[in-house]
Amino acid sequence: MPTELTALTMREAARLVRERAVSPVELTRACIDRIRGHDAELRAFITVLEEPALEQARRAEEAVMRKDALGPLHGVPLALKDCFAVRGVRTTGGSRLLAENIADRDCTVVERLRNAGGVFLGTLNMHEFALGSTTANPHYGIARNPWKRDRIPGGSSGGSAIAIAASMCLGSMGTDAGGSVRLPAALCGIVGLKPTYGRISRHGTLPLSLSLDHSGPMTRSVADAALMLQIVAGPDRRDATCSGHPVSNYLEAIEGKIEGLKVGLPTEYLADAMDDEVRDAFLKALDVLQSLGAVTQEVSLPHSRLGPPAMVAIMLSEASALHGADLQTRPEQYSDGMRTLLYAGSLIPARRYVQAGRARTMIIGDQLAALKSADVLVLPTVAIPAPPVGDTLAAVGNRRVNVDAALPRLTLPFNLSGLPAISIPCGFTSEGLPIGLQIVGRAFAEATVLNVAHAYEQSTRWHERRPPL
Repeated sequence: MPTELTALTMREAARLVRERAVSPVELTRACIDRIRGHDAELRAFITVLEEPALEQARRAEEAVMRKDALGPLHGVPLALKDCFAVRGVRTTGGSRLLAENIADRDCTVVERLRNAGGVFLGTLNMHEFALGSTTANPHYGIARNPWKRDRIPGGSSGGSAIAIAASMCLGSMGTDAGGSVRLPAALCGIVGLKPTYGRISRHGTLPLSLSLDHSGPMTRSVADAALMLQIVAGPDRRDATCSGHPVSNYLEAIEGKIEGLKVGLPTEYLADAMDDEVRDAFLKALDVLQSLGAVTQEVSLPHSRLGPPAMVAIMLSEASALHGADLQTRPEQYSDGMRTLLYAGSLIPARRYVQAGRARTMIIGDQLAALKSADVLVLPTVAIPAPPVGDTLAAVGNRRVNVDAALPRLTLPFNLSGLPAISIPCGFTSEGLPIGLQIVGRAFAEATVLNVAHAYEQSTRWHERRPPL
């Protein structure tokens, strides 16, 4: 068992609570102490629920002492991206517009986590309305990477990644429209899972782009991601986009061997500009997978170049439609950057949106074809390490690339297709910055994705490293 309570995984913590070896109040106080010690600098939280969390923990402890039936996360301290409605708590979406928006009920994700016994520590910082990759929030503070405080944590779920990496909570949920779970997970050295579109209900979750939005677990280990997915996945009549596809036993699935499994390597993405240390870590990760019996093969995604422009057209069009009324009546409530992007989205002609949909269809076709011959696709999560806060350009070899374009380039294709994808730690740069490995599977094959990720994780020790706080 780790010497610090806050270094426990969710599964370890829940087991120790059931065994009465650790008190939910002890766990919660330990996390609150970490928040007090580090959040002023890292800016992971928007709202800290110190007293309500302690009251939940006391009730959880009483249930343990009564020998009540306990849920799989009983007494485990969690925190949520500030777009998941928690009843009685403000849900801001990282915006000034919703600064006083108090939720009158739990969203489905919170409802299910609450029923599982989770204790809620607060809501976490995010890029304004989830439209961005840096979590440089002008309203609630610029979030900073716990590995190097002058670097970005990624976004838009940056606060979630910081809070887990810095041991301020044991697990979180993020949202992902173009990489917003996986990208900060990679840059902060944690696990981030984007399940299949429709696998997790979005009822009560603030939207960005209705055809691209996903919710997903952000955790310290693959097993924790499997556990959290097990709890929140499944149909919900309150969300018409939520699938009724059967939910697998994810915790059982992660233990299987991957010998003979076919790993597809997307040649178009791997041939593109990439930081040398990221590429080296990726190649070493492939060696590990091969040592476990996986078979690698090249696959082609010929329409990959259409991904970024299609994503921009679809995301900005849908976001501007959602914000249209507020943008007209209360434009001053948006930051300059957010307002500019939404205005740009409102100017995209309908024919461009239709053309983007056609490009999306071709991209989906490429991925489905590749996954006929391969069980999973594997590539880096992000082509560059975490850039400095405020930088707009990053050096990749002899080239300078746009940060906003480079960060989601390898994640956004799988939002367009809605396929499940996970980011797990696979190394560190010479400066001590985390590097992420991305594993993509067939629709509703989260069990396979988690199995490969867990096999790799258990053969390496990258996930055991902690930031030098």
